[in-house]
Amino acid sequence: MRVLIVEDEDKLVQIVARGLKAEGYAVDSASNGTQGLEFATAFAYDAIVLDIMLPGLSGSDLLTAIRQRNRAVPILMLTAKDAVAEKVKHMEAGADDYLTKPFAFSELLVRIRALLRRAPIQRSDTLTVADLEIDRLARIVKRGGHRVELSGKEYSLLEYLALNQGRVLSRTMIIEHVWDQSFEGLTNIVDVYVRQLRTKIDSGHGMRLLKTVRGVGYVLNDAPG
Repeated sequence: MRVLIVEDEDKLVQIVARGLKAEGYAVDSASNGTQGLEFATAFAYDAIVLDIMLPGLSGSDLLTAIRQRNRAVPILMLTAKDAVAEKVKHMEAGADDYLTKPFAFSELLVRIRALLRRAPIQRSDTLTVADLEIDRLARIVKRGGHRVELSGKEYSLLEYLALNQGRVLSRTMIIEHVWDQSFEGLTNIVDVYVRQLRTKIDSGHGMRLLKTVRGVGYVLNDAPG
């Protein structure tokens, strides 16, 4: 999952980004509204964390600009103001949730996870493909009832494939969702992680779930072949 943080408090950005990356998320950050709009326009994000008080383009204006382009991406607003009228105004403008500063990272994480579960692509807390089970709350993966130990990046890759079950994903699509904007490596990093993931979830099982579509990309499904 890829998250954009638009916040001008550098220390707060560092704390939130570090925490989200530790949870397996790919994270981009922008320090002002103009840069935030450029990022939100250029990349496909699974969630956006947006501060209201921003230099240049305000968080309120940025919210409106994003919603004009993208009605689906979940947006969590951050603010030092706790007025009900302020919350109502932004919720009516398209915000999905609201968090008042100061806040605990654990609460931010829970709210982001809740927004991702409510997103149009997938509402369930559990993803299943044949006998593969992914518990998105506990981030636990099982195949045939047996737990599969994955690294953070392997989990993120598997979750993205499972959210798009049956859909062929190109290497570029995977890079854009599982890695962040600072990644400058070659797309063959995807091949490396797919091989590792395939070994962990398919090895020793009669049915292969993670398949290569030659010349196109990868797909996770329980179809024969």
